[in-house]
Amino acid sequence: MEETISLKEIFETLKKRIVMIILITVMAVGASGVISYFFLTPMYQTSTQILVSQQATGASSALQSVGFDTDSKYIDTYNVIMKSPYILDQVIEELQLDRSHNALNNQLNVSQEGQSQVVSIRVEDQDPAMAVDIANTTAMVFQREVASLLRVDNVVVLAQAELSETPSPVSPNPPLNMAIGFVVGLMAAVGLAFLLEFLDNTVRTEKDIEDLLGLPVLGTIPVMDGDVNMKGNNQSAKNAKKMRGERVGS
Repeated sequence: MEETISLKEIFETLKKRIVMIILITVMAVGASGVISYFFLTPMYQTSTQILVSQQATGASSALQSVGFDTDSKYIDTYNVIMKSPYILDQVIEELQLDRSHNALNNQLNVSQEGQSQVVSIRVEDQDPAMAVDIANTTAMVFQREVASLLRVDNVVVLAQAELSETPSPVSPNPPLNMAIGFVVGLMAAVGLAFLLEFLDNTVRTEKDIEDLLGLPVLGTIPVMDGDVNMKGNNQSAKNAKKMRGERVGS
């Protein structure tokens, strides 16, 4: 049997479970805020830019000798070299970092700025000063080593990473996380409200009986107050006794 649910029933279900919905939503927002502020480690980001000069790749460039005739191709090659263990191990050694080149690789994001010859090196670290050191050292090591690797000296550092006086973390973002917690908590609470309503087989109204049995309701028995009934019975007994007394005296 196909069952339908009206907007009124949806509203009544939400109204009946409104306290539970509010509590779950508030708890989700609160949990997101607590985790964001007290448990997640803040991460700081900085970046440096290098320029790959096409003119400097000229006739002596090894890239040209193997057919690198477009900017994107050799810039892509530079990006791969920049994140290679050959470069990153030297960065780790110069900064005396206690981490592997794979871990350092995960902190780096190397990307080309549009279709230009500018490449940005973005670094994330929980220490803003360390992020600056890693970005600048990576650019310096790459600029030094690419000359021997590809026999080119066309890399120029355009802008070095600098430490801000008041660095602000890029993650976590507590307001965003709390907003996500609000949406997720609200959806979960509404879903739970409808699930509880679906699993609740309690019969409360005549309509519930009609829906359950498929038969019309012929009559109902109203709820009777016990005190009122008791008083009513006592009064009826007194009236009857009085009437019997009058009949005997008459």
